[in-house]
Amino acid sequence: MSNELTIKQYLKNPEVSERINDLLKEKSSQFLINVTQMATQNEMLAKCDKNSLVMACLTATAMGLPLNQNLGFAYIIPFNNRKEEKYEAQLQLGYKAFIQLAQRSGQFKTINVSDVRTGEITHIDRLTGEILFDWMEDRNKLPVVGYVGYMELLNGFKKTMYMTVDELKAHGMRFSQTMKRGSGLWKEDFDAMASKTVIKLLLSKYAPLSVDMQTATLADQSVISAENEYEYVDNTPVLSEEVASDKERDRIVKHITTSKNKEELMACYNAIGDDDDELKNKYAEKLKTLTIK
Repeated sequence: MSNELTIKQYLKNPEVSERINDLLKEKSSQFLINVTQMATQNEMLAKCDKNSLVMACLTATAMGLPLNQNLGFAYIIPFNNRKEEKYEAQLQLGYKAFIQLAQRSGQFKTINVSDVRTGEITHIDRLTGEILFDWMEDRNKLPVVGYVGYMELLNGFKKTMYMTVDELKAHGMRFSQTMKRGSGLWKEDFDAMASKTVIKLLLSKYAPLSVDMQTATLADQSVISAENEYEYVDNTPVLSEEVASDKERDRIVKHITTSKNKEELMACYNAIGDDDDELKNKYAEKLKTLTIK
C-alpha cells in the first residue's frame, strides 16, 4: 500500500521516479524536494495516499503552477474519503491559476474578477451580461453582495458573468461536501472560492480553452489517479450548462412570484420544463391567487 511508505520511499519507486522525470525533465529534482517538504511539514498530507499526493502535485507542476499555497495558485488539500476509509490528496486551483493559464494562451486582451459592493451596479444587460457600475467612495467599507468576472479576447469578443453571494453559497453547498459540514476552503476563504467559481465558469462557458486550461478545469477539486483519471470526491463536476440552467430557473421562479396578472404569469409558462412538477405547482398556486380583470 502506498500510504504504508514514507513519501521519500514512495518517490524512489522506479515507476514513480521515471514518470516524474519523463514529464518534468530538469525540474524533477526541485519537484521531489517540494513534495517531500510538503508531506513532512503537514501531518495530514503525510497521511494521504501517496499516489494521490504525487499526482496532485505533478498535475499542478506540469501546468507551471507553483505548489507554494501562500501564492494562491494551487492548493493540495487532504480529504477524508470516508467511503474508501483513507485520506487522499485533492488538487484545488485558485482563481489566479485560471487567470494565469488564460493569459498564457495569448488569446486574451483582458481578464479579471472582482467583488461587487452594495449599490455599485446600476444596470445589467440580460442579453449581453454587460454591467454598468457607479463609482463608490470608500467601497471597501460596504458589504459584498456578489462577484463578477470579465474577459475580452484579442478578436474583440467580450463577456461578463455575475453571481450574487447567495448564488455562490448555494453553488458551494451543492458541490462541496466540506462546505455542507462547515469546513474547507469555502468556509476558510469564501472570497477566494467565490472568485475562482465565477472566473472558472466564465472561462469554461465562453472562452477558447487551451490544453492547460482544459486540464485545469477537469483537475480542479479532484483526486487524480496514476492513469490521469479524475475523481471528484468532494463534489459533482460543475458543468456551465447546469449553472446557466439553474439561474434561468431562478428567474422563472421570481417571475411567477412577482406576476401581478394572468398575462404576466402566462409569459413564463412555456419556459417551464415538461418534467418540472415543482414549477408547475408554483404556477398553478399563483394562478389561483390572481384576480383576473
